[in-house]
Amino acid sequence: MQVTETLNEGLKRKLNVVIPKSDLTGRLEARLGELRSQANIKGFRPGKVPAGHLKKIYGKSAMAEVMQDAINSTVGDALTSRSERAAAQPKVDLPEDQGTLNRVLDGESDLNFDVSYEVLPAVELMNFSGLALEHPVVPITDEDVEKELGRVFRGNRGYEPKPDDGVVAEGDNLGLSFVGRIDGKTFEGGSSDHSHLVVGSGDFVPGFEEQLVGMKKGDSKAVTITFPADYSREELRGKTAVFDVTILHIDAPQAGVELNDDFARRLGLDDLNALRGSIREQLTTALEAMSRQAVKRQILDRLDEGHKFQVPEQLVDAEFDSIWERVKHEIEEHGRSFEDEGTTEAEAREQYRKIAERRVRLGLVVAEIGNTNKVEVTEDEHQQALIAEVRRFPGQEQQVYDYYRKNPQALAGLRAPVFENKVVDFIAAQAVMTDIPMTREELGKRIQDEGEDVPDEHHHDHDDHAGHDHG
Repeated sequence: MQVTETLNEGLKRKLNVVIPKSDLTGRLEARLGELRSQANIKGFRPGKVPAGHLKKIYGKSAMAEVMQDAINSTVGDALTSRSERAAAQPKVDLPEDQGTLNRVLDGESDLNFDVSYEVLPAVELMNFSGLALEHPVVPITDEDVEKELGRVFRGNRGYEPKPDDGVVAEGDNLGLSFVGRIDGKTFEGGSSDHSHLVVGSGDFVPGFEEQLVGMKKGDSKAVTITFPADYSREELRGKTAVFDVTILHIDAPQAGVELNDDFARRLGLDDLNALRGSIREQLTTALEAMSRQAVKRQILDRLDEGHKFQVPEQLVDAEFDSIWERVKHEIEEHGRSFEDEGTTEAEAREQYRKIAERRVRLGLVVAEIGNTNKVEVTEDEHQQALIAEVRRFPGQEQQVYDYYRKNPQALAGLRAPVFENKVVDFIAAQAVMTDIPMTREELGKRIQDEGEDVPDEHHHDHDDHAGHDHG
């Protein structure tokens, strides 16, 4: 094997490789030897087929296999000898002239080809010991518990259809469809074919629910609201929207159901105080998860600031393509354009290209930190990740489980977010945390404003309805 470097620019490499014909013919003889013991050819006893006859029958196809195996092993050996790791599968350029290839296949010529690839960059890690981070702390008040208790009650008290001439009243559970417009244009999350709302719950933007009172099943109405100045989605703050609303059905609360110990026992709790305790525990768990997410974002931001190095274009291209497909799908699904979002396609491509580059760089940094500090994902943690993924699809658990069981690569992919979180936890354990008291709304806004430029987080739960007030 003869290897000559013909390009070395940044992370890009190109090699010219020559595999002698003697190497190929030696490999071919070994392959034909394997075939001789396996071949079942009429007129010959097993294992007694003459080599010349085998070569006549299998020669070219066997040489093609041999040539591919030789290319793979030679490229691998070349990178190993150069102490290089390819960022992606190297690109092999064989001779374009068929006559040249035929002479190689016939064992008459050396195999001469080019291989192009990008190397993974060396990552020099910043010193993150003692990193100063903010730790959001949200106290859970009795008011928070009571508010959530009300939601639980409304969701589980039971409802029954009102007569067709019944009108919407406080406490009714509605099915409705709506299309929202700002300045005559629809906006993302502002439409729904069938949404549910309990009147008086405060789940929708202030002023929305009150305008539905008195409507009947099948009625339509234009509902005008103004998004609060502190609304969770910045682009909607202070904007006036008109929703064309149609009432699909009206369900009244079941009579005789009260928020008391009996109701708590229906949910499997001993009494109402036990239900309150369960709700407080759930709120605590959810807020702790949000706080961890905010800390994680800070850590990733610091890692991004502390590591500036060139990243392989192939990896950035692949990440960008993945992001861009989702962006286009969401734009098209909502009947929007880039101009409707206040940008152009060119500007959006540039923005998401930067996000792709950040993700790739952070991915390499996180991998280096994990490898250097022997952070590993255990089999138990991998299994827990699979269980969590399966639970994301109620009613389809078996199909999702079978998919991962039959697709080892997809199953292995579930390790990535677990590994990333363990690396983040490793850094957080060495950081200097300062507790920052804030409200639930402030923490929610901090999480909302995170954007999408975080590695390995490709699943985002978007609000179905912009009319919902999640703040």
